[in-house]
Amino acid sequence: MDMAAPLAIRMTDPTDHLRLVQWLSPAFPIGAFAYSQGLEVAITAQHVHDAATLQDWITAILTIGSARTDAILLAHARDGADLTDLAFALASSAERHTEMTEQGRAFGTALAAITGTPQPPLPYVLAVAHATAGLGVSTRDVLTHWLQGFAAQLVSVGVRFIPLGQTDGQRILSALAPLVTRLAAEYATTPLSDIGTATLGADLAAMQHETLEVRIYRT
Repeated sequence: MDMAAPLAIRMTDPTDHLRLVQWLSPAFPIGAFAYSQGLEVAITAQHVHDAATLQDWITAILTIGSARTDAILLAHARDGADLTDLAFALASSAERHTEMTEQGRAFGTALAAITGTPQPPLPYVLAVAHATAGLGVSTRDVLTHWLQGFAAQLVSVGVRFIPLGQTDGQRILSALAPLVTRLAAEYATTPLSDIGTATLGADLAAMQHETLEVRIYRT
């Protein structure tokens, strides 16, 4: 396995950039609204209960959690590395494995319908890497939009389930923007050997979600 950092600089094509925005938009039909990655458990237990604690939770996931891992995998897979087995090995729970699989399948199905080109069955983040590999956009740009979409997904969970107002949700996303852009630049050149997480609370919450008797989200 090549542990070198991926190439992060590509010429940007405006039309391809629009395609990227479309594919990574929260409106793209992959069913992201149905997943919380354990956040439902954290809210139920009152560990996350307002805008400040939600922002702290998302910040941790972005900087030392699953979003970091997925972003690094995306960057390397975009340069041709076959990381399917590694991606599944790094899944922290059965539900996380299911989420990766089903979102990847939904992304590939929607993209094939749009482009007319069949897409391989891949975990979601690797499906994104495969689809964007031929676009004239930098890996940094791909990661910026992907991380923004990831944060928006978790903000949406908080807005609906804490609940928070829509304005609070938008304030959180705005506050996270500088972090997202900084991390995108960092993860675009992070070696695979640096993959690792330190969000035990989030991982345990994702595992506990599997046994909740009543739940709204699938993960």
